[in-house]
Amino acid sequence: MGLFNIDFNRPGPGVSENEPRKKGLLSFVRIVAGNFGDLIKLNLLFFICVIPTATLFILGLIGFNPVVMFLLSLPAAFPVGGAAVALTFCITKMLRSEPGYVWHDFKRKFLENAGQAAVPGILCVAFIYAHASLWCFHILAVITMNAGLLVIGFASIVFFGMIAPYIFTMIAYLDLKTRHIIRNSVLLALLNIPRSFMGTVTSGVMWIAFVLFLPVSLFFIPIIALLGFSLTWLLWLMWGWPSIDRQFTIEETLRKRRDGENDSGSEL
Repeated sequence: MGLFNIDFNRPGPGVSENEPRKKGLLSFVRIVAGNFGDLIKLNLLFFICVIPTATLFILGLIGFNPVVMFLLSLPAAFPVGGAAVALTFCITKMLRSEPGYVWHDFKRKFLENAGQAAVPGILCVAFIYAHASLWCFHILAVITMNAGLLVIGFASIVFFGMIAPYIFTMIAYLDLKTRHIIRNSVLLALLNIPRSFMGTVTSGVMWIAFVLFLPVSLFFIPIIALLGFSLTWLLWLMWGWPSIDRQFTIEETLRKRRDGENDSGSEL
């Protein structure tokens, strides 16, 4: 076979269409290395949506009326839910090794889902701010002698971290009413406790440290603005996405849809 008779469409040695994806650290490194610029773009887009509500909340932490700032920060969190859905959608495309256009995909999913995701987003922000306020103002220090209350507080944070990402992922892919999505998210979290828990732990370590060391940790906001959100969502989705896909066969549905479009195009 000559140099100019090479068949570039032939699969390479050891390459199989159905070859299992790499998992764990290798998969994480591969995705980050191959999509580093897109992860930064996604993070900046999400960060822009978070800035209004986060600014109001931080003003309350550093001296302004905390109750008023907390109440004002909630309506300012309106775009957070839609941004979380868009961020989730773009990162799951990376997990599936699908080509994507960050600006277009983020904008499209945000506009499609901002309305439905608004209330879940505001509720999630309220939960995070409430716990952050407790830690920052040392209210929990008063109840440390009560182990039961401390366990309940910690368990609520973990349970929240196990459920919330399922909500935004399902909004991105499933045409369901919000109450059904929330119910399914709770069930998925409970039926897949090991994956949900590990996703929460690996993605939440940085944020727990950030809250515990406020306001000193505010110096790390530039790093968070570049990669904090996208990396933590990637870590959670590496654990949680297989559970969602197994339950709703999302990847198979998308593959069939693409195959159908390709067949229709070839007939024209």
